[in-house]
Amino acid sequence: MQTMAVWRKLWCRNLLSVSLLVFVLLHAMDVHARPANMSAAKDKSPATKDENEILPADHLNGVKMELDGHLNKDFHQEVFLGKEIEEFEEDSEPRRNRKKLIDIFTKVDFNKDKSVSAKEMQRWIMEKTDEHFQEAMVENKNSFRAVDPDGDGHVTWDEYRVKFLASKGFNEKETAEKIKNNEDLKLDEETQEVLESLKDRWFQADNPPGDQLLNEQEFLSFLHPEHSRGMLRYMVREIVRDLDQDGDKKLTLSEFISLPVGTVENQQAQDIDDDWVRERKKEFEDVIDSNHDAIVTMEELEEYMDPMNEHNALNEAKQMIAVADENQNHNLELDEILKYSEYFTGSKLMDYARNVHEEF
Repeated sequence: MQTMAVWRKLWCRNLLSVSLLVFVLLHAMDVHARPANMSAAKDKSPATKDENEILPADHLNGVKMELDGHLNKDFHQEVFLGKEIEEFEEDSEPRRNRKKLIDIFTKVDFNKDKSVSAKEMQRWIMEKTDEHFQEAMVENKNSFRAVDPDGDGHVTWDEYRVKFLASKGFNEKETAEKIKNNEDLKLDEETQEVLESLKDRWFQADNPPGDQLLNEQEFLSFLHPEHSRGMLRYMVREIVRDLDQDGDKKLTLSEFISLPVGTVENQQAQDIDDDWVRERKKEFEDVIDSNHDAIVTMEELEEYMDPMNEHNALNEAKQMIAVADENQNHNLELDEILKYSEYFTGSKLMDYARNVHEEF
């Protein structure tokens, strides 16, 4: 049964088309470059609203790694801002964002001593991660209703398959009839591969004793594996299988930092790939490989990816503080968090130190 490798294969096909277009545009500007490596950008065709409702997403808010094995570059902002992350847009009015950030600081500063400790940041990270969990549960209720047409509280694989194919443009009534009569659906190779991967994931989400039906909670695990220990393990196994080159079910540093596809020739693309290697090397050595034996086991990767792991939250809190802790007191003051606003919110604030204490 094809699983995570399918997603990477399909993703690479989409990347090739986009990369060729980029190549033509660059050539028109007399810039000599080959299509950028996959590490440069993750260009996928945007999903339709229906697809977004019923398809497992590659990206999971508050989880350190994507389903395809990429590091979640928005993780810091997600666990610092929670459900407010969308309010900090690049084109938002800086003064308004500044006031929002000051308000967040006062909330993180639980003991009101005008500085944020690692323990306070850990507590905040756990609260914001829980916000993402609650948001996913609310969205799941709507998604479950979309695939449970008879409202009996259970969804069969065939019911889901009909809804998925309908979201891809197939006639829903005709598809349902063909599935009922066991007729050939005449699917293209790409759609068939996606369905096979989804089917494997579907049965993994079916808690024992398996009945090939998913209730609302199991469907939540299907869409959001971070909500289930069993599905989180499944996600880890798939990522390891996708990156593991020698089949020992463990990851070495060289396996973890290997560039996914292609080569590069121009300096700009090479710099991007250097960043990919540097970021992943640091994460592997400093965070994921907890016993520092140069090998990452499935157990270590599972602990790393568990969004509700309090020990991880404390380590993350210490890392976040270290980024902005200019006075080296192991706490964050308001002027520090405002100065490094881009790291915490993705939005750069101007005149960060101006009247800080007055506004605070």
